[in-house]
Amino acid sequence: MYSENELESAVTAGTLSKEAADALRAHVSGMRQTPTADEEQFRLITSFNDIFVAIAGILVLVGAGWLGASISRPLAGLAVAGAAWGMAEFFTRQRRMAFPSIIFFLAFVGGIYAFGMFAILTSLGINDWGLFASSSRSFLIAQSVAAALVVGASWLHWRRFMVPIAVAAGVAAIARLAFTLIAAAAYPNIGQWMLILVLAGGLAIFAYAMSWDMADRERKTRKTDVAFWLHLAASPMIVHPIFVLMGINLGMTGGNAALLAVIAIVIYAALAVVALIVDRRAILVSALAYVLAAAIFLVSKIGSSGVSFALAIIVIGSSLLMLSAFWQTMRRQVLPLLPETLRDRMPVVSPVIR
Repeated sequence: MYSENELESAVTAGTLSKEAADALRAHVSGMRQTPTADEEQFRLITSFNDIFVAIAGILVLVGAGWLGASISRPLAGLAVAGAAWGMAEFFTRQRRMAFPSIIFFLAFVGGIYAFGMFAILTSLGINDWGLFASSSRSFLIAQSVAAALVVGASWLHWRRFMVPIAVAAGVAAIARLAFTLIAAAAYPNIGQWMLILVLAGGLAIFAYAMSWDMADRERKTRKTDVAFWLHLAASPMIVHPIFVLMGINLGMTGGNAALLAVIAIVIYAALAVVALIVDRRAILVSALAYVLAAAIFLVSKIGSSGVSFALAIIVIGSSLLMLSAFWQTMRRQVLPLLPETLRDRMPVVSPVIR
C-alpha cells in the first residue's frame, strides 16, 4: 500500500512517470468505485510492523519517563521528549512509518508540555497538583508557558520531520496560549464568553485548514494530510461552543428540550452541508454525540424509552452510511449552488466513475 505522498516522491525522483502515477490512481479509483480525491485518505498503518514499533516505542517512552521522574518531575517530561525525538530520527525521518511517527510526535510535545508545567510547579514549591490547580491564575499562567513551549517544539519537529500532525498541534497550541493568557488577564471573570473565544479560534483554524486544502485541490500531496489534522483540531472547537451557546446539552432535559433537540438536528444538517462543500468529515464526527442525544430524546417521545437508544443509533447510523455512499453525488448537487469564485477554490469534484 502506497500513500499519495510516496507516489509524488517517486514521480519527483524520476522512478515513476507522472502519467504512470495518474494511471495507477485512476485504476485504484475504478476498483474502489470511489474517486481518490474524495476518499480523504488517512495513512496510519501499512503493516503489522507499524504496531510492533509503536508498542516497543511506547515501552521505551514509559521507561524513559519513569527513569526521569525518579530524579525529578520536570526531568520526566524532558526524558520522554528526548526519547521520542531520538526514535523519530530513525522511524520517522528514515523509515517514514506513519503510526509510530504520530505517537513519537505526541510523546515529544506531551513531554515538553509536562516539562513546562512541572518546572513551574517545582519553582513555586508546590508539590500538590490539586493545590496548584486551585490557584487558578497561577494554573493559567503555567498553562500559557507550557503551551508556548509546545508551539516552539511543534515548529522544530515539523522542520525536522515534516509529520503533518505537527502543524495542527502547533496551531492548536497557539490557540491554547491565547485562551489562557486572556483568561489569566480577565480572571476571575471567566464565563461563557470563553466559549465565544474558542469558537473564534476554531473558525480561524478551519480557515487555515482550508488554505492548505485550496493549495492542493486534488489532494495529491502532503498538504492534504496537514489540512486533515487541522480540520480535526478545528472541528470540536467549532461544534462544542455552537451547541452549548444554543443551550443544547447531552442530557436533553427541561421544558424546551424537544425544541432544542430539533434545533440540534437542524444544526447537524447544516454542518453536513458544510462538510460536503469542503469535502471533510471531521466536523460531522465531532457533532455526533449531540445529534445522537437529540435523536434519542425525540424517539423516546414517540415510542418506548427502552428501545429509544437502539432506534436512534440505527437511524443516525443508517443516515451516515447513506451520506457516505452518496457523498460524491451529493457534492455534485451542492457545489453548483455556490458562487463560481468560491466553488473553484473547493476540493475538486471527481468525475462520475462508470
